[in-house]
Amino acid sequence: MSKICQITGKKAMVGNNVAHSNKKTKRKFNVNLFTKKFYWVEEDQWISLNISAAGLRAINKLGLDAAIKNAVQKGYLIEIKGVNA
Repeated sequence: MSKICQITGKKAMVGNNVAHSNKKTKRKFNVNLFTKKFYWVEEDQWISLNISAAGLRAINKLGLDAAIKNAVQKGYLIEIKGVNA
């Protein structure tokens, strides 16, 4: 599974190494991503999302249902895993 937040669409970025390293290679900045279970009241089920810290703050601000609708509208969320609790 790729390292992309299902709510915000954040993914890894590429940047330069520090100037004094004498290497002209690129480095990868990964997303602060983790798997979290949520109870989706509108659908009456537990779901599991790969979410970043910024996505978690968005859910706290907007609510789970509104954040999921925004993610689906923008194309970030294609599949939701249901969790048997």
